[in-house]
Amino acid sequence: MSDLYWCTNCLNMSTRPRISFDDRGWCNACQWVEEKQTLDWGARQRELEALLARHKRTDGRFDCATTVSGGKDGSYVSYNVQHRHGMNPLAITVTPALALELGNRNLRNFIESGYNHLQVNADPTVMRILNREGFLLTGFPYFGWLMAMQAAPIRTAINLGIGLIFYGEDGEVEYGGSTALKNRAIYDIDFMRRIYLEGGQDKVLKASGIPLEKLYFFMFPTEEELAGRRLEIAHWSYFESWDPYRNYLVAKEHCGLEEAEASNSGTFTNFAQNDQALYALHTYVMYLKFGFGRATQDVGIEIRRGAMSRDQGVNLVRLYDGHYPEEYVELYLDYYGMDRAEFDAALDRWANTDLFEKRSGRWAPTFEVR
Repeated sequence: MSDLYWCTNCLNMSTRPRISFDDRGWCNACQWVEEKQTLDWGARQRELEALLARHKRTDGRFDCATTVSGGKDGSYVSYNVQHRHGMNPLAITVTPALALELGNRNLRNFIESGYNHLQVNADPTVMRILNREGFLLTGFPYFGWLMAMQAAPIRTAINLGIGLIFYGEDGEVEYGGSTALKNRAIYDIDFMRRIYLEGGQDKVLKASGIPLEKLYFFMFPTEEELAGRRLEIAHWSYFESWDPYRNYLVAKEHCGLEEAEASNSGTFTNFAQNDQALYALHTYVMYLKFGFGRATQDVGIEIRRGAMSRDQGVNLVRLYDGHYPEEYVELYLDYYGMDRAEFDAALDRWANTDLFEKRSGRWAPTFEVR
């Protein structure tokens, strides 16, 4: 507790994995905002144009793939790829467990705004098992879906002869974490395994007991499957200054994005992560592990883009962070096949007792955001 501190600019916590701070107490996400102001974005745009030119086709086949949920970021990337750069993208969705009605509507709105789209429905029984094991073993309530989100677009792309895949932002660079890709456009499957799946894939797969033939969309292609194939994976945020609020405005205007009627679970915003109910549990477990939740993440974005003061952010974090997603709990119990005691025991497994103590059956912080 004596070593616990918050970014002096944006409220990122020292408990965040892979985060670092400078001598001002600014986290690497805030340092990146400063760096972006002097970055040669023209050079990165030329790098993007060269990348697109390598994959541009004239025979009607897809030039590249984008990953979408119907939300603001995938919609923004797809809009830019297709309308600003004249490419022929295939938008790919991996259907999440416990999809929300608003998310389904936004995905339909995106498709109908004029995109070729393919939806991967990985075996829901397998995904349920992997999500449950991921929740128990790694503290990722949608670990199976996360595996498929990384692997299925790659499998789809190589099967269709697509050599370029765009994901949205590099969350590590943008929000505080590994800076390995800060100056590198293309990354690989090994990076996905180590950082996005946090090295937990083998553990979850072993615990699941699922046979290999049922894991096609959850497993990365082997080196033999990739042999002789040109495949480049990139984050769109490498090529231009990433702004989630701008993305929302573009997606709303051009792709039919709708907001939730009220603020989302555990935060003050209503226009992001509206596709699946398990996201609320993911951010609650994150809060128990590290002491920060969805509101801290959203506050950081708003502060770094100059739309909120740090003092305002502190008040919002104190108000919203740590929300127990009671509104979805019955849904979670049915999905995981747990009773309330088993579910709460799973949460207890991930509670950081250096940061929390049990009060009246719920975990309460022993620290105050400052």
